[in-house]
Amino acid sequence: MNNLLAPGRLEALERLHFATIEGIELNSPRWDGPRGLLSRGGGGGGADVKQQTLEDIACSIQEKSYKRIVVMAGAGISTPSGIPDFRSPGSGLYDNLQRYDLPYAEAIFDIDYFHHNPRPFFALAKELYPGNYQPNLTHYFVRLLHDKGQLLRMYTQNIDGLERCVPPERLVEAHGTFATATCTVCRRTYEGQDLRLDVMKGTVPKCPTCKGVVKPDIVFFGEELPRHFFKYISDFPLADLLIIMGTSLEVEPFASLAGAVRSSVPRLLINRDLVGPFTWGRLRPTDVAQLGDVVSGVGALARAIGWTQELDVLMAQCATKVSDL
Repeated sequence: MNNLLAPGRLEALERLHFATIEGIELNSPRWDGPRGLLSRGGGGGGADVKQQTLEDIACSIQEKSYKRIVVMAGAGISTPSGIPDFRSPGSGLYDNLQRYDLPYAEAIFDIDYFHHNPRPFFALAKELYPGNYQPNLTHYFVRLLHDKGQLLRMYTQNIDGLERCVPPERLVEAHGTFATATCTVCRRTYEGQDLRLDVMKGTVPKCPTCKGVVKPDIVFFGEELPRHFFKYISDFPLADLLIIMGTSLEVEPFASLAGAVRSSVPRLLINRDLVGPFTWGRLRPTDVAQLGDVVSGVGALARAIGWTQELDVLMAQCATKVSDL
């Protein structure tokens, strides 16, 4: 969604090289950053190294061998909750947006187009606003990782707020949030709920101070990622397991993070298709791909760990709409 080499962003990524992790200096010969990790391919293993399986990873989670799990998630974990796809012809949301004569579908998230005409975005916002949809099993699985003391951080590309069943200190909303908003003119800040009435009425929210348009703090094309995205980026060299689910890994700089864990660290992909480093034809022995429906894949992992009953209880306890944001 943003230029990886935008001012300040490359510097933040380079900070990975100047941290010390478990006695390894990241700018020493023993650590040459994400690029070096990717070039190593098999993580130092030969033909005699056994390829890990979902069951291997499940066993290690169950035994709490992993204590710093990082999760990367995309839209594929939200669609099972009913989140509409504004790019799919035939969907009510897509048809509703056609009356705005968008030059292309993604213009709805273009900051220049927003300044020209904010109404299409707020039509989408009315559908996506927190409180309209409920988290599903994938969200609660990550919450259970936290409850077990094994989640280091969850990184999400989603803006629907469904990941907020995870405590805020464990969550990085890489593409922003509806929970807060900012006036595009005077920069006054607001709580997301302050906009809700206007958004639900189909009215463009205006700042009472200067009458400027108030925009939810969603990252548009042409805008910088949130500061906290870079604040926690050293999570990846610290991680002892990376779980990637429901994402195409096509949007930078989010996508590059899949290669930022140490080469010895297992990476579990739960997705419809192979993406990112999993498509390069040379999996590490520690890479595992569980392909198919994301909810089914997470369910299979939960069963292998032995967490099915705990997940059912957690979902029953938290079966309320995400509205208090």
